[in-house]
Amino acid sequence: MKLKLGIPKGSLQDSTLQLFNRAGFNIYVSSRSYFPTIDDPEIECTLIRAQEMARYVAADAVDAGLTGQDWIAEHLAATGENVVAIADLIYSKQSFRKVRWVLAVPEDSPYQKPEELEGTTIATELVRVTESYFTKRGVNVNVEFSWGATEVKPPQLADAIVEATETGSTLQANHLRIIDTVLESNPQLIANKEALKNKWKKKKIDNIALLLQAGIEAQGHVGLMLNAERKNLNKLLTLLPALQRPTVSALSDDGWVSITTIVEKGSVRELIPKLKATGGKGIVEYPLNKIVL
Repeated sequence: MKLKLGIPKGSLQDSTLQLFNRAGFNIYVSSRSYFPTIDDPEIECTLIRAQEMARYVAADAVDAGLTGQDWIAEHLAATGENVVAIADLIYSKQSFRKVRWVLAVPEDSPYQKPEELEGTTIATELVRVTESYFTKRGVNVNVEFSWGATEVKPPQLADAIVEATETGSTLQANHLRIIDTVLESNPQLIANKEALKNKWKKKKIDNIALLLQAGIEAQGHVGLMLNAERKNLNKLLTLLPALQRPTVSALSDDGWVSITTIVEKGSVRELIPKLKATGGKGIVEYPLNKIVL
């Protein structure tokens, strides 16, 4: 038996492959094939556009897959078909944070809020979610599907756009101004309801979710090990943040201990000199691939 797993093709592809690598899976993609190989004989991968992933998962073409909450919401609005969310995975094509779908207008546009867009044309890939957004506000607009390069359409081809952004830099470069957030989105591991009825497949999907979440949790953290005289232990512990508590182990010399902990990567450059000054010896920093909470 094999688990059919959908890997998002497109902007999320590289970051998804990197996340799987951190989780312990090596996936190899060929430019000539939509069926990547993976070093797990129990998994069969297929490259599927993130926009279509929910549809294929719902239709049982694949047992599980990764796609954004945005495209799950778009699929649900279009068909009424739902999928089961297994894990919330906060990563994106550039960073480990959520993506925003924003309503944006030209910098010199008179529009300041969504309600002022009555009767205008909005260009977006996220058509049905955008329609629902304006319907809830009682604003009648014409929402047109955009095949890409949406940010260049105002003001000649559209009055406003709804577009995904991580940093807002592309919108700024095209002289667009954000007036509201329509939706926040991050990838999710989703599964087909029928697949989850199979005990073997459910366990396999749950294990993948565990490892992917562990890979994300490890992002931005490092491990620290150091030795210290026991008399300095309490002072050192006050300097050390940790997920729970630092691990303290006795050494062969009763007057010394070994301390192991996990800290945020950004804090290390300030922390190590303080540990050294407080009596820390043999300080070692090491990378982490997974943290299972």
